[in-house]
Amino acid sequence: MSEGGAPAAPMPLAGRIALVTGASQGIGAATATALAGAGAHVILTARDARALEMVEEAIHQGGGTATIAPMDLTQPDAIGRLAAAVAERWGRLDVLVLNAATLPTLTPLAQIEPKAFSAALTLNVLAPQALIAAFDALLRRSETGGRVIALTSAVGATPRAFWGAYGASKAALDNLVLSYGEEVGRITRVRVALLDPGATRTRMRAKAYPGEDPASVKPPEVVGHHIASMLMEDFDNLARVRVPEPARAPVASPS
Repeated sequence: MSEGGAPAAPMPLAGRIALVTGASQGIGAATATALAGAGAHVILTARDARALEMVEEAIHQGGGTATIAPMDLTQPDAIGRLAAAVAERWGRLDVLVLNAATLPTLTPLAQIEPKAFSAALTLNVLAPQALIAAFDALLRRSETGGRVIALTSAVGATPRAFWGAYGASKAALDNLVLSYGEEVGRITRVRVALLDPGATRTRMRAKAYPGEDPASVKPPEVVGHHIASMLMEDFDNLARVRVPEPARAPVASPS
């Protein structure tokens, strides 16, 4: 009950089951927190169990609910086991946020290290495909219509010097996700979207731009709230979205 005895307004994502990958930090943690704050029960996945527990505790302290599922998305059978557990407990999945990714060392194409490139392709491309395949049936069972949001990057569409390995992985991800959207768009209620977060204060960003002032780019919470808003307002299938940059206060001219 709210103040004065009136019933509390229902939260817009109440009852939804959402899975967020890479949820132990950065955009993943911020997204999980925003979805839980809007009423969704969030399943948090990442390799760092302790970091996941901290995100889960923060969600609980904020009045939300979450379940942690520590796992390495690159390990064989890990995704299948997670899908089986979700199916047994909830019987469906309403939201899948494909956020987990790795940034290989920025280097000229001729000097890309094959092992690092393979690791990036495994996490950035093969794991999302495996997640979609494993959760496809559960997304189709969603009463509200399953929603898939994949985090992408501008370099997936616009090649940039030294970013070839990462850009190629994001271009492949974009193609996979949109192909899935084409396949399910006319025969199911499942909808997909690509989200480019833009410049965001994350560890990946700091690795790519070590001399940048972190305060000069938006915090991950801005992206998390944008994703929550997308789900509350809903979006068309095959949507391509870029998070707008927050307005900056004008700099006062010297007197």
